[in-house]
Amino acid sequence: MDTDLPDPLSVPWQLKPASSAQAGVETLSDGRKKYWVKHEVLKGVTTRMLAWWFAHFAEGKVEIEGRSLDRYRVWHPFDHVYARYVRRAPDGSGGPGAQIALCEYLARNPRYKIKVVSTVEKVDETAFIHKVMRGGIQLVRMEHVFTETSTGARDENCLIVPGSTILVPLARLLLPRLMPADKGEAWLKHSIEEMGTLEHFLPELYAHEAEEGHITR
Repeated sequence: MDTDLPDPLSVPWQLKPASSAQAGVETLSDGRKKYWVKHEVLKGVTTRMLAWWFAHFAEGKVEIEGRSLDRYRVWHPFDHVYARYVRRAPDGSGGPGAQIALCEYLARNPRYKIKVVSTVEKVDETAFIHKVMRGGIQLVRMEHVFTETSTGARDENCLIVPGSTILVPLARLLLPRLMPADKGEAWLKHSIEEMGTLEHFLPELYAHEAEEGHITR
């Protein structure tokens, strides 16, 4: 599949600024790095919508201003290249056990290219967790935790590198390769922009899918 960085998609909204969320990086007690974001409430979005989204973002289209566009690219119209299922979960869904091939360029920078296959560990109305594995060991772990509020859902997510405590003795060697500091900062900004787009199209997309009978409410 082509992994060249495509031209940005034109969408009728602005990406959220980094200042809209709380974010940071910390060194865990075992030496691993944790990049974390507490996002602004996603107005009009529910935790049920988020659970559905994270089980379906790697397939299908979404209509934006009369155009049928790849929904993964719309999620971040500047940085995303593709998402596709390499393997479905045993029940045929995008749930636990599914594997997703992802390609994106953080900040549209070739030095920050991400091209991985990630395995879904959990997806429901409380959380989405996935991980990049090599030889049965977690290289990178990503967690989203969802909370319902009176005005919308809040997402708190983090990226932990290395993902497994087995790699702690090698953390100092692996960190510059897996997630150098400047790439980590780019990931934080990307995450804020990415999650912020959902309030612009997910409620309408979810309603459309429900009307078409693709979702059982």
